[in-house]
Amino acid sequence: MNTIGVYTSGGDAPGMNACIRAVVRSASYYNIEVKGIKEGYQGMIENKIVNMDSSSVANIIQRGGTILKTARSEEFKTQNGRKKAFDNLLHHKIDGLICIGGNGSYTGAKIFSTEYQMPVIGVPGTIDNDLFGTDYTIGYDTATNTALDAIDKIRDTADSHNRVFLVEVMGRDAGYIALNVGIAGGAEGILIPEDAQDFDKLTKYFKKEKRKKSFSIIVIAEGDEEGGAIKLGEKLKATFPYLSIKTTVLGHVQRGGSPTVKDRILASRLGANAVKNLVEGESQKAVGIINDKLSICSLDEAISKHKDFPKELINLAEVLGS
Repeated sequence: MNTIGVYTSGGDAPGMNACIRAVVRSASYYNIEVKGIKEGYQGMIENKIVNMDSSSVANIIQRGGTILKTARSEEFKTQNGRKKAFDNLLHHKIDGLICIGGNGSYTGAKIFSTEYQMPVIGVPGTIDNDLFGTDYTIGYDTATNTALDAIDKIRDTADSHNRVFLVEVMGRDAGYIALNVGIAGGAEGILIPEDAQDFDKLTKYFKKEKRKKSFSIIVIAEGDEEGGAIKLGEKLKATFPYLSIKTTVLGHVQRGGSPTVKDRILASRLGANAVKNLVEGESQKAVGIINDKLSICSLDEAISKHKDFPKELINLAEVLGS
């Protein structure tokens, strides 16, 4: 292993820069050159590949987003697109890759590695925290703290006006953000894709006589079966016309901002471990952290398996919101 390429792919997440920094500086420790691939798989196809060294990653650990940029790539889904990418990697003498991203990024890395025998290690970078093989993904802690800060502010207004506020947070396929910020923010209702009974619980809550004039915070994941906060608001208003309902969609604000201490340390540990595994000859693996210990699993497992959702927290949310 003489030269490795590092790239970020899919949605950006706070802590990606800290991970890039760890990859570059760990590679330097092993006397390995690093090439930064800009704009993910699309940049790989378009030969947007630059040299990186320790000075390239100075003063980025505190920055959100990704200095390597990120982009979606339909062309990489084709054999011709992947062939272009491989030719560019050969030109730069890259003989190993570190992919920082989520499920879709891992899938692309697995296919590419299989076709061209290119060693690759995946690092979980997504605010959704929905990847198997790790308790936490890079960006998740920052995103939950950003969402919680917003909910705390919304609560002040909800209390002042005795209103019901529906707050939509990110989570297209997973409700980790919604569940955790809902509990931490004292929400009276939490709607997530993993709980098919959550709307019934919510209607039961509002049917209680004491709830007719009090304020409430309801947190909903964007991927919940009710279709998001706006549709939920319309449905609740039709059922409970006396409620004063306001809707807030937090959106991409959750992806930005300076990463928390937890995300910086997680990103640093995972980035360094990814380099170590490449050096030791591993490929088509994904690094992670379980019970605060470094772990590794196959990309196949990370892509196809689902981590156990904390049902105890669903029960806790129901008890505390009653």
